[in-house]
Amino acid sequence: MEPVSTTGGSETTRLVGPRDRGGAGGGLRLKSLFTEAPEPLPEEPKPMEISFHHCHREPLPQPGLTPERMQAQRQLCTACAVCCVFMAGEVVGGYLAHSLAIMTDAAHLLADVGSMMGSLFSLWLSTRPATRTMTFGWHRSETLGALASVVSLWMVTGILLYLAFIRLLHSDYHIEGGAMLLTASIAVCANLLMAFVLHQAGPPHSHGSRGPEYAPLEEGSGEPLPLGNTSVRAAFVHVLGDLLQSLGVLIASILIYFKPQYKAADPISTFLFSICALGSTAPTLRDVLRVLMEGTPRSVGFEPVRDTLLSVPGVRATHELHLWSLTFTHYVASAHLAIDSTADPEAVLAEATSRLHSRFGFSSCTLQVEQYQPEMAQCLRCQEPPQA
Repeated sequence: MEPVSTTGGSETTRLVGPRDRGGAGGGLRLKSLFTEAPEPLPEEPKPMEISFHHCHREPLPQPGLTPERMQAQRQLCTACAVCCVFMAGEVVGGYLAHSLAIMTDAAHLLADVGSMMGSLFSLWLSTRPATRTMTFGWHRSETLGALASVVSLWMVTGILLYLAFIRLLHSDYHIEGGAMLLTASIAVCANLLMAFVLHQAGPPHSHGSRGPEYAPLEEGSGEPLPLGNTSVRAAFVHVLGDLLQSLGVLIASILIYFKPQYKAADPISTFLFSICALGSTAPTLRDVLRVLMEGTPRSVGFEPVRDTLLSVPGVRATHELHLWSLTFTHYVASAHLAIDSTADPEAVLAEATSRLHSRFGFSSCTLQVEQYQPEMAQCLRCQEPPQA
């Protein structure tokens, strides 16, 4: 082994045979080069900056509930727990007092429990991503929960109405005035407690006298509807109705406590409050059927949406306009936009989507942009649907 000098003062060590020492050629040499420069490593590709605003207004939502929805979840959980406890108390108290009016009030609390449980279930399902089977996600579960709550209330109310009719027909019953008065007083306190729990901390944003739940956003600031608080406000309105009914039952119990001969006030109040309970479910049932039948959302009109799309620069006509909702607050729209040949399709798509989102609060918009053709005016499929 012999050292060999190289350029730059470094040394290379090699193994040579005997013939190499004598200068004879033809021998193989085994060289170990320790000072050769290593091959350069390939450069790592730099991450490309991709803008999320190519067809979506917002980036991907963060997993879990937003702070607003978490607060709504806590309020609904607390109110639901209070409602369950006092509903069980009213069932026991109504049984001991032989009062159908107390049972009717408990049935109304059952409807509230079902409504709040449906809202909690929908809040939990809203965090689940869409799948290839459920391409819209699980939002429609809220509507199905509301329908189940209405049906259960109608069944219980029908049974109580039948028992009240039998009592008025035969009059062979006895009312424990003291137990009825105590239970009715506790029911009033329970409704006051639930109203306090569900009461919003600040004044809700409103665009008119109809309230924040059903106000359109044409004149709004461009922000979407606060979906997290909608269920809380609806539960608060239901609790206020329960409070009025509980006050009526309390008045009837006071009358029966001091005047036992007026025991007919119990079945009579059962009739009155059952009618009120059934009437209070009519708007909910109407909204549920509207959602399940893929109807236009109640707070969104066909003509305002159409005019908004036609006001976009470059849009000549619109057809195949469909408006529907997955829940009471999750609106969806789809349409075909016929544009001029000189218009920029990407600009038209971005502007139309932005206006639908900001003015009407649509959660999802699917727009197809195509070039305007004169024969579209005579096409039957391009005509607007008639008035209902």
